Amino acid sequence: MNIGQAANASGVTAKMIRYYESINLIRAGKRTDAGYRVYGEKDVHTLRFIKRARSLGFSLEQIAGLLSLWQDPQRASADVKHIAARHIDELDQRIREMTEMRDTLVHLSHACAGDNRPDCPILQGLADCCEGST
Repeated sequence: MNIGQAANASGVTAKMIRYYESINLIRAGKRTDAGYRVYGEKDVHTLRFIKRARSLGFSLEQIAGLLSLWQDPQRASADVKHIAARHIDELDQRIREMTEMRDTLVHLSHACAGDNRPDCPILQGLADCCEGST
């Protein structure tokens, strides 16, 4: 199949397929005599793997490691679990940080009257954090 068909079958855009090839995340598609890329079912399966890993928030570096393990029948599942556990820790940290951001914004928003006066606790709260840092 050509790159457009591989994109449709995998749910990954042709632009991203080219990008993944350029960073050696996937092998370059074979070329026809006319220079068009040609992909097989195995390539599409790999692209779907990448798409699913991206949807779970894995970085491209982590995905490269996961792909390597996925393609290695001698892999140890502990290696895969280690990557997943590290990613879970990163997600937990991001969730804590985002929760803290949300809580701060909720507090500032509740303190704002939202009327026609210029006084705005939201802007003041943003400005307060920056005092002395310029």
